Amino acid sequence: MNFLIFGELFKRMNEGGALFTYPIFLILIATIALGVMTLKKEGEKANKFKELISHISLFALVWGFLGMMLGLISAFDAISAINNDIATPVLAGGLKIGLISPTFGMFVFLVGRFILIALAIKNRNK
Repeated sequence: MNFLIFGELFKRMNEGGALFTYPIFLILIATIALGVMTLKKEGEKANKFKELISHISLFALVWGFLGMMLGLISAFDAISAINNDIATPVLAGGLKIGLISPTFGMFVFLVGRFILIALAIKNRNK
């Protein structure tokens, strides 16, 4: 069953444009790894890791929206080149694909923020 979930995830990532979704996936892995490393660190080193988590999670969000904008621009170029009416399913499918990378970027951003909140709670309880 787990293989089906990962298969669906990678299928969606390919649909959303591998140039944008795979780097976001790598950023997700890096964010989680940095979060785990930060749990083991204290002081100035932990603060630098928290800052890095903040920056790379924000980068994932912006990278996803950049992917959406470039995808929509190319989609609208293709639509404007067609002289006939475009079918609604084709337009809806194109918009769906355009929304995959920013959605994934938002997810990574939220994971990064959740990690930062968890670290802040951990430090508060000391």
